[in-house]
Amino acid sequence: MKTLTALFTAATLMLTAGLAQAKDVPVDQIPQLVKEGKIKPLEELNQIVLKLHPGATITDSDLDKHSTIYEYEVELRDASNVEWDVDLNAATGEVLKNKQDD
Repeated sequence: MKTLTALFTAATLMLTAGLAQAKDVPVDQIPQLVKEGKIKPLEELNQIVLKLHPGATITDSDLDKHSTIYEYEVELRDASNVEWDVDLNAATGEVLKNKQDD
């Protein structure tokens, strides 16, 4: 019985974790989200990121829908060739994460 309970608990946790994951926003939906005021224009969000790391180059970016917010995730390489991961709240421009990539 304990084994069955443990398996059921593990399965429930895995399903719950899957529901909490972010969902990629298709590129063709971004203009509508900007128009509706749900996110800032990506050019504006890019400027926020680049101010954090002057002279850096954006190497990748992605807009994700989390349960309650849109999150703009950016990877960049600075002038010293150091890689950074920066996440912004796409609606407000608030910096959620700014850390050196592992």
